[in-house]
Order: sequence, then C-alpha cells, then structure tokens
Amino acid sequence: VSVVESGGGLVEPGGSLTLSCVASGAPFDEYDASWHRQTPGKERELVAFITDDGYNSQMMDSVKGRFTIAKDNIREVVSLEMNSLKPEDTGVYYCKLEDMSTNSEWWGQGTLVIVSS
Repeated sequence: VSVVESGGGLVEPGGSLTLSCVASGAPFDEYDASWHRQTPGKERELVAFITDDGYNSQMMDSVKGRFTIAKDNIREVVSLEMNSLKPEDTGVYYCKLEDMSTNSEWWGQGTLVIVSS
C-alpha cells in the first residue's frame, strides 16, 4: 500500500490549508484513516481519526472547531481541512491508513505545514 500526502505549505496565522491523502494498492473503503503531526522535540500526536465508512470521526481537543477530517471512498482521498491556523499547528502532518482486521497500518511520508507571519 502506498500512501501520499499533499497540500502542506506556509500560511499566516488565521489562514487555512487543506491536506489530502491518497492511497493505492489497497481496498481504500476497508481502512480507517487518521492524521497525525509531529513538531521538533515532541512525539508524533494524533490530530484526527475517521472510520472506514467515513461516517464517524474524532478530533484532538486543540483542533476541534477548526479542523475537519473527511474520507471520500469514491475518490479514495482522506482530507484534513484546517482553518484558523495557529503557530502551534506548525509541524509535519502524516496520514495513516489502518486495517483493524489484520492490525496492519501504512504511513505516508508527511507534508510540512508552517504557520507563521
């Protein structure tokens, strides 16, 4: 399974970005998906999670009301819409797909988000 993220970049505080994650070589609609981020000196943390059918999601408290995760099983894309960005949102954002039935997981290479004026 190949997982590729895109959409990162430099944005001013208060701005918006939408990250995308596409996968190939897998039955996309059978996998749960999540976005994680890592900042220098900190462990990678879970930002958002969504179930395989795209109907149920959970967000980290610090991004609730600002970020939205979505899973489109037709286009086979997982997106993370980020609004009202803050400098502390800066980091490398990673997409992960999980097959709960086999305890398998696949990570992308990450996309860098920098929130700065």
